[in-house]
Amino acid sequence: MRRRHFFRLCAGGAGAVAVPGLLHPAGPVVERAYGRVRLVNETGGSLHVDDLQIGETYLFHYPMAATQCFLIRLDRPAEAVTLRTRDGTPYEWAGGVGPEQSVVAYSAICAHKMAHPSPVISYIDYRPELKEGGAESGMIACCAEGSAYDPRRGGRVLSGPAEQPLAAIILEHDAEEDALFATGTLGGEMFDRFFREFGHRLMLEYPRQTPDSHVQDVALVQTLESFTRSVVHCGVSLET
Repeated sequence: MRRRHFFRLCAGGAGAVAVPGLLHPAGPVVERAYGRVRLVNETGGSLHVDDLQIGETYLFHYPMAATQCFLIRLDRPAEAVTLRTRDGTPYEWAGGVGPEQSVVAYSAICAHKMAHPSPVISYIDYRPELKEGGAESGMIACCAEGSAYDPRRGGRVLSGPAEQPLAAIILEHDAEEDALFATGTLGGEMFDRFFREFGHRLMLEYPRQTPDSHVQDVALVQTLESFTRSVVHCGVSLET
């Protein structure tokens, strides 16, 4: 029953809800709302901005149980920018959140061939020391095929074969309680294809959950190194 339910959901789409008033991809890309989820630490308490070390790669799961996301605190504000999906559809990324507008989040699924962190190995990681090509706050680099993305500018492609930016995770920062929330996604999602191609393996990696079930209420934030056994680092060419 679980297996049949899982693949029925994959065939039917991810089940996101478009935010009212925005257009479908014939016009501007919609913000897809998956539910407001509080980001928490390992003790279950709200994650505060100052809990995040600048330059560290953090990981949480959203909007589904097996879709990994990167959470990053940059060393400077991340400003709003206009981006385009693979098919040329424009969308507006609003920039970072938090007191310094420096906290950002992206899908950790590479926009080329969907390399992503697994409990065994990750070929994709945030590299704050790589600042070529105008990437003042470093790069999200994928060593599987050589794509690199700019976390300060909406996950735009800096180099490599990826044809669109990383999908952005929409964040909210509640200043009164200094809490972070994920509320949806923006940009070129790849979740349907992700579950079609990796569904069987994901069922083995997430045996206690239905991999494409929506995350409810809270999402645990941990370092990438605590999630996976090995993080692969490589040199990145800025030739596109």
